[in-house]
Amino acid sequence: MIYAVLDTNVLVSALLSKSAESTISRLIHAVIDGRITPMYSDEIIDEYKKVLSRDKFHFPQELQEALINRILNTGLDSERIHFDEIMPDEDDRVFYEVTLSRNDAFLVTGNQRHFPVSPIVVTPAEMLEMLK
Repeated sequence: MIYAVLDTNVLVSALLSKSAESTISRLIHAVIDGRITPMYSDEIIDEYKKVLSRDKFHFPQELQEALINRILNTGLDSERIHFDEIMPDEDDRVFYEVTLSRNDAFLVTGNQRHFPVSPIVVTPAEMLEMLK
């Protein structure tokens, strides 16, 4: 089992994807199937809710709730571990700090430039490779 914090852009991309075989769709299926245990905090859940409910996306409310509930029901509520260094994108600090709460966790993001260069920060494609 792999523990992973999912950046909000991963969820948005998954809900926008038109193909069940896309990398991002397969990643979300790995969460649904229990091969990835999502990690979260209240701040991360609040961010998910805020972003997924934006009018520009037109995501059905039921779909948003189902995805967030899946994360809450199968995931690991985690604490933040303080990270002293400057972040490329301070708004994303919570995702990195929650990832640091487990030695074996990863942060899955489509925006690697928002985070420190680190082996724990991976793309969706890299995470799928780890699952093989």
